[in-house]
Amino acid sequence: MKPIRSLAILLGVVVMTACDKDAVQISSITAPVTGAKVKFFNFGLNAPQVNFYNSNTKVTAISSTTGTESTVGVAYGAVAAGGFYVAIPPGAATFTGRIAAAVDKDVPIASVPATLADGKSYSVYLSGFYNTTTKQVEGFVVEDAVPATIDYNVALIRFVNASPNATPMQLSVLSSTATAETAIGAATAYKAGGTFVGVPTGSYTLTVRTAGTTAPAVTRTGVSFIAGRVYTITLRGDMTLPSTGTATNRPFLDNTLNR
Repeated sequence: MKPIRSLAILLGVVVMTACDKDAVQISSITAPVTGAKVKFFNFGLNAPQVNFYNSNTKVTAISSTTGTESTVGVAYGAVAAGGFYVAIPPGAATFTGRIAAAVDKDVPIASVPATLADGKSYSVYLSGFYNTTTKQVEGFVVEDAVPATIDYNVALIRFVNASPNATPMQLSVLSSTATAETAIGAATAYKAGGTFVGVPTGSYTLTVRTAGTTAPAVTRTGVSFIAGRVYTITLRGDMTLPSTGTATNRPFLDNTLNR
């Protein structure tokens, strides 16, 4: 899901979104907001739609015009809050994804602890295979360690591995105008993220491989990167399935704009 582009992003101001009865504070990565900034992803295979909470405070939700809380939440493969960062107080946090549907309403399906630093940005992922008996799924958090000084001559890209049955994987990108691939960081294990690497503006083919091999495991073509922007490429899905076709749980390379 791509972030909503608005004047608020251009001006770097805080956006207040009415989500049912809650006001959820969201911002761009560069907005002058106190506290930490957090993105929330539902990449839990077969997981139900969820709302995200910090302890008992709801921090993402779907807007409702009926006066009743929506039973729609963040679906598998989606990022909450329209792709924006949500402002969260610094310090110890416990993030949960809670079922949005009327059946099992607000049952937490994952608990992800984190320690947040003021002024830093993070991504929280639900991941793994959802257990329909225990109603549980895995989760993890990575810091979005964007360099303090942005080079506006290149786009910055990093790789996160959110596929539960993937071995450590290496992301490489190939520009439509180049003959050689560029490696994006080092081989990255499940529940980990790599460093940001600069690449020129252009259209790219993305490929992940098992570390130490040459055969592509997952490929995505026609992905555009723009200089001055910051992107996260995340591997999600079940690696036992073919990466081609339209199966919901197939291995897939998600492209999310951080800045």
